[in-house]
Amino acid sequence: MISQISKAFNLAKKQNRPALLTYTVAGDNTKKKSLEILKSISKHVDICELGFAHNTPIADGGQIQNSAYRAIKSGTKLKDVFKIVKNFKNSKFSKPIILMGYFNMILQYGKNKFLADCKKNGVNGLIVVDLPWPENKNFAKECKKKSICFIQLLSPTTSYNRLKLIITDSHEMVYYISMLSTTGGKLKVSPTKILSNYKKIKKIKPNKNCVIGFGITEKTISSLKSADGLVVGSAICKEITKSLKNRQNPVTKVDKMVKKLKSKII
Repeated sequence: MISQISKAFNLAKKQNRPALLTYTVAGDNTKKKSLEILKSISKHVDICELGFAHNTPIADGGQIQNSAYRAIKSGTKLKDVFKIVKNFKNSKFSKPIILMGYFNMILQYGKNKFLADCKKNGVNGLIVVDLPWPENKNFAKECKKKSICFIQLLSPTTSYNRLKLIITDSHEMVYYISMLSTTGGKLKVSPTKILSNYKKIKKIKPNKNCVIGFGITEKTISSLKSADGLVVGSAICKEITKSLKNRQNPVTKVDKMVKKLKSKII
C-alpha cells in the first residue's frame, strides 16, 4: 500500500512543483499554540516535520535552539508531542507527519514504546539526527515493520559509494543536507552547486524522493524548486521568535510566511 508520504510527493509532482515541508518544534511556544500553527499552515504544506525538543540539539542553529528552549520551558515532554500529533492527525487539517529529534530521548522513552506510540498516534516518518547509517539499520527495520518511514540523511561529504549503500537501504524518501552547517546557517553554497550534488543522488535511484534542507528561506527557495521537496525550518522558528518579541500572534504570522513560501515554488 502506498504511504501517506509517497502520496504527498506524487500530488506535488502532478502539480509540477516540489513538495513543501515545514519544520516546527512541538510545544513552541505552548503546546496549544504549536498545534494551532500546524493546523494553520497545513493548508499550504505537503508534509509537516515536528521536532521534539532537546536541551543539547547538536545539529541545530540558534533559531531552532530558541524554539526548543521555549518548548522545554512550556513543559513539553514526548508524551505531549504524541498528543499534539494525535490531535492534528484527527483533525480536518491532517497532513503526513515526520517526527524529528535525537536518539537518546528515544532510548530514554524506550525504543519499542516510542515506535508503538508513533504508530498509535499517526506518525508517518522519523528523522533521528544523531543515528547515522549503518548504525541505524536495525532501528530502521523496526520502523518499517510499523509502516513508519525512517529517513536517511545524506551530506555533501558523503562518498559516492556510501551514497549508493544508504540510498539502496533507504525507505520512501531521503534528506539531503545542502551544506556543512547547523540548521539555519546562511546558504554558503550556490544553488547551482547544491542542485549538482542533488542530481548525483537522483541518478543513483531516480524514483527515490529526495528533499533538500538547511539554509532554505524565502530568498533561496525558488532557486531550488527542481528538487522533489524542500524543507524550511529555521526561517519559521525565527518568525515565531520575532512575533513573540513583537507581541504578535505567531499563528497568523507563520501562516502568512508559509503561504508566501508556497507561492514561490508553484
